[in-house]
Amino acid sequence: RLHLVTWNVGTASPPPDVTSLLQLNSLGTTTDMYVIGLQEVNSKITNFLSDLAFDDPWSIFFMTVLSPLGYMKLSSVRMQGLLLLIFVKHVHLPFIRDIHTHYTRTGLYGYWGNKGGVSIRMSLFGHTICFMNCHLPAHMENTEQRLDDFEKILEMQFEGEDIPSPLDHELLFWFGDLNFRIADYGIHFVRESINNRRFSLLWEKDQVGWLSLFGGLILHSILSFWQLVCLLISLFTLHFCSEKKRKPAWTDRILWKVKNNYEIEAKEGEFPEENTISVSQTNYLSHMSYGISDHKPVTGTFKLEV
Repeated sequence: RLHLVTWNVGTASPPPDVTSLLQLNSLGTTTDMYVIGLQEVNSKITNFLSDLAFDDPWSIFFMTVLSPLGYMKLSSVRMQGLLLLIFVKHVHLPFIRDIHTHYTRTGLYGYWGNKGGVSIRMSLFGHTICFMNCHLPAHMENTEQRLDDFEKILEMQFEGEDIPSPLDHELLFWFGDLNFRIADYGIHFVRESINNRRFSLLWEKDQVGWLSLFGGLILHSILSFWQLVCLLISLFTLHFCSEKKRKPAWTDRILWKVKNNYEIEAKEGEFPEENTISVSQTNYLSHMSYGISDHKPVTGTFKLEV
């Protein structure tokens, strides 16, 4: 059982309690792995230099919560405001190999790390898995920039190392503040569609799905495979009522892709019968009780069978 969190924390400090975020009451210690991706962690120069010498407050916070429950911090990677943490039960440690981390800057033409992606990859019980936490450019007019940045991140992750690209892993989780929007419609039409539960109209203009059909480039062949799920109505309400008054959108997402048998067959020349991995999603939630940021955390719980 894998529990994944994505949260744009808006430079805030950790909240007093994360019991519901980590679903400690409902799942208890039945979760085998926690993957926590944060964006906009406080990266002012004084904070960042301190964090280089010591663990940052968010890492310490989650360690304090999870260590007494039998979890160990397996790996972490940080690039300015982007932070990716993985905690795992001690019992699984002998079966995890080849852990590597990487980061790609896309801010200021690749010279600044306020935007970009961080990744952790591993071999888990003999299966290659990659977790990629991204923060892509905001605003409606930057659709092409988001597309370009995502392509650049995919190309540069683990470049020059003897490691497969993220898409060549058997299982890839892509998550973060991806900032894809709902195209064409105005804010009032979107609000009415939400109130009337006419979500199909909004899905048609969702930029992730739209780009997979018309965007060309790399997303054309990628996003048709992504398993994309819908957020709660409350997330829309939150974005509409926020001070920014931006059009509601699915900005914070958890996407995942299993390398299907046809891809493996084409690459290896034979159909794999035994060495396969399957993924099923058991829940996908937004957590509205957390108010430290103008984003709400989004979590997904998955069952991995290997």
